[in-house]
Amino acid sequence: MNPELVHSLSSLRVLSVDMISYAKSGHPGICLGAAPIIFSLYTNHLRFDPQNPKWPNRDRFVLSAGHGSALLYAMLFMAGYDISIDDLVEFRKIGSKTPGHPEYGVTPGVEVSTGPLGQGLANAVGMAMAERYISALVEEEIPKQKLIDYYVYCLCSDGDLMEGVAMEAASLAGHLALSNLIVLYDSNDITLDGNLKSSFSENILQKFIDMGWEVDFVGEGNDTREIDKAIERAKVNRKPTFIEIKTTIGRGSRHEGENVVHGKPLSKEDMLNVRQKYKINTNTMEITENAVSYVRKAIKTRLGDSPKAWYKYLESLKKNYANDPFFEVLNFIETGNDNLKFSSSNFKIQNNYSEELRESNSKIMNIISDRTKFFLGGSADLSTSCHTALYKDVEFSRRYPTGRNIAFGVREHAMAAILNGMALSGLRVFGSTFLTFSDYLKPALRMTAMMNLPITYIFTHDSVSVGQDGPSHEPVEQLAMLRTIPNLIVFRPADINEVIGCWDYIINNKKTVAIVLSKEEAHILAGTSGEETKKGAYIVKRETNRLDAVLISTGIDFTTTYLISEELRAKGIDTRLVSMPSVELFLSQPASYQEEIIPASAQVFTIEASATLPWYRFASRNCAIGIDTFGYSGSKEDVLEKVQFNYETIISKIENNIHRS
Repeated sequence: MNPELVHSLSSLRVLSVDMISYAKSGHPGICLGAAPIIFSLYTNHLRFDPQNPKWPNRDRFVLSAGHGSALLYAMLFMAGYDISIDDLVEFRKIGSKTPGHPEYGVTPGVEVSTGPLGQGLANAVGMAMAERYISALVEEEIPKQKLIDYYVYCLCSDGDLMEGVAMEAASLAGHLALSNLIVLYDSNDITLDGNLKSSFSENILQKFIDMGWEVDFVGEGNDTREIDKAIERAKVNRKPTFIEIKTTIGRGSRHEGENVVHGKPLSKEDMLNVRQKYKINTNTMEITENAVSYVRKAIKTRLGDSPKAWYKYLESLKKNYANDPFFEVLNFIETGNDNLKFSSSNFKIQNNYSEELRESNSKIMNIISDRTKFFLGGSADLSTSCHTALYKDVEFSRRYPTGRNIAFGVREHAMAAILNGMALSGLRVFGSTFLTFSDYLKPALRMTAMMNLPITYIFTHDSVSVGQDGPSHEPVEQLAMLRTIPNLIVFRPADINEVIGCWDYIINNKKTVAIVLSKEEAHILAGTSGEETKKGAYIVKRETNRLDAVLISTGIDFTTTYLISEELRAKGIDTRLVSMPSVELFLSQPASYQEEIIPASAQVFTIEASATLPWYRFASRNCAIGIDTFGYSGSKEDVLEKVQFNYETIISKIENNIHRS
């Protein structure tokens, strides 16, 4: 190989393990073993602009093996991104550009937060689907266009491929023939605990063939020429491509090929040994100018002024289509702005309106889809039950890539991780399943919230009232789980007015949101408000003379609580009725507003058909009424009675506690 190339690649290896040694924490094995893969990709293939990391037509790179972050940061520095040696010195320190695992929005050039194995590969599938969708919108107007035609690359490890989410997503990618997706497999036969053979013996290439992928194999992972050739072959395939590259973990260290080098910094003696083997004579955290200039010169020679030429092409298109609906697509590509407008004040619902909340939600979603091309999503094989289909659209497929209904199949975890990739590409996306199955996708939902991505999760069949399906399908603890996730706004609306208010918030605030809906019919209730819903909680009905108790409720349970409040008043118990569709939004309001809605001196009852734990912050002692047991198989009425959440039991609990106060 070219001596300059060898020196530059060796410098990348040593610099990345220097970072780990300096931080006294990290994963040196992948840095020494997989360096040729990342080096070849950035130097010879990846289309990007270090001065403009958000260039819309850049290739995307996802480090699914996020424990290799030091290698990525060192490569980004050498490629010319706004990362300095000082930033590399700060590896794994609070507030640095170089956190322990890649974090979206922190490091220039990092496209997505990765670390939980398998999810990065699924994120890459989502990015590839987004490219396919956006490029197809352009091709409807400009056949054989070159405005959006980027590739999505992903580096994965043995561990990634053992996680179910990766295989779920890979299956869908093959089904959709996502030819813009190229996965590079760092195949070193070692996991944290030892040899891969202890837990994994599949023919992985055959498995990917069976899932509809093209596959390739590089037997010597230190040979950048063979890696280059494999990537070039992948670019012309009509299917997604999976390239297995055999590497040696910790190559050049005294523990090469051993699991100990996976997650433990090298000793001082071994660092000297590595420097000698790779003929790098720099001090710790130093790199030669020649090593850096080789990479930057190669990138500049290969890419030239292509980003500038792309923007010039975009400007010419904008002039040509200035008065055409296609301008909306061009504007979205450049700015990410979909210009969607939505306000709950524009809706007037008749007083006798009544329907299932999932159907009310469906109508609002379809109104939104009529207003923008950039709203799309699907379900985990439950769109007919969740009522989340966009009626005027077809399914997203290899034949119809502009379809906006995504058939994720029974793949909840992959659905959420794929949505993350699509949202990172600028699209407004949603995913749906039953509330009880939110457990399947929670790890990816957690990453959504961590990255503050504007994804809407729609969870239906929200209580034990689903009855005859039995306890496995009856959510109890899921609302409590969702409400503990930082950055996630959870809505449980009571009627169509509040459903409209939820979507007002969703459209006008780019936040991670879960909207939880009943399959039961809900009547519109006097005093509910879409505008007030955005405050999280509000008074639907005030006390008449004195305040005996505050009743707080959510969702379909609010209808029951509404009727209970009427009966209590008839019995001389004067109550204030509060709807709390979003605990998180209410707690974000000023303290004065919170006191106005729920006075500190009041006796407070909470009524919700779910775990009572989240409600103790509001409810008075023994006044959180909910369900803390699993459900049963039976009719709705029988199940509610069995778990002591029927009308008669609830009102009895309230009366008994008020009488004792």
